[in-house]
Amino acid sequence: MTELLTASGVSLSIGRAALLRHVDLSLNGGEMVAIVGPNGAGKSTLLRLLSADLHPTRGSIVLKGRNIEAWSSADLALQRAMLSQHVSVSFPFTVEEVIRMGAGNRPHAAVQQLIDDAIAEVGLDAFRHRELPTMSGGEQQRAHFARILVQLACGEAACGPGVLMLDEPTSSLDLRHQIALVETSKQRARNGTAVIAVLHDLNLAIRFADRIIVMCDGAVAAEGTPRETITSDILRRVFHIDVPVANSEHGIPYLLPQAMRAARDPPFPMVD
Repeated sequence: MTELLTASGVSLSIGRAALLRHVDLSLNGGEMVAIVGPNGAGKSTLLRLLSADLHPTRGSIVLKGRNIEAWSSADLALQRAMLSQHVSVSFPFTVEEVIRMGAGNRPHAAVQQLIDDAIAEVGLDAFRHRELPTMSGGEQQRAHFARILVQLACGEAACGPGVLMLDEPTSSLDLRHQIALVETSKQRARNGTAVIAVLHDLNLAIRFADRIIVMCDGAVAAEGTPRETITSDILRRVFHIDVPVANSEHGIPYLLPQAMRAARDPPFPMVD
């Protein structure tokens, strides 16, 4: 696998508050990585740094062998596509118009098939002429995901495998569409894209991620395969809960949240 993105010793402080502490990670084309952790652990902050939406106070981020701060905004848009946690559209754009924005200023005829494919992939064929603000939160989220898929497809057609970044992409979706979105992202990884997603549903992360990064207090508390990272001990230390981790008949671990209870063990210490 080709290494597309690398973070080395990345930290972010605002005033006296340390939001991220000495984070190292690499992201390869063809893999799907999930970032998990409790609220306030630094998950979304890390993703915003990796997308160049924020800039680290220490450390460096390298995209395709080049410091991410050296990329122009236009060139960066060809290399990575980012679905933010909160996207609000108040103007009466239709679903198709919003999705077309992912193609930038490319001629309509050149990208219409990509737009049609993305609309079909997220199940919004019947809504393509509907104004986005009149739709439910989940439907809007699917439209924005389709927009990002169009951006990713345009960039990869010009520059080869890119990075798909998703910040809590399933937060507004029902169970069916949660699974569909993550399956679509996983398929992009199979095709050579590097996918990194902040997920709160640990069972989704276990099921679809090749690698999981567990964050706590702005630092990486654990990193590895789902089996290595989603353990009773790590859940106790990071989330302060006792929850059994079972194994399916295929050997895939899963959680039984109905049996969880508060744990008394202290969290992972913060990294200085």
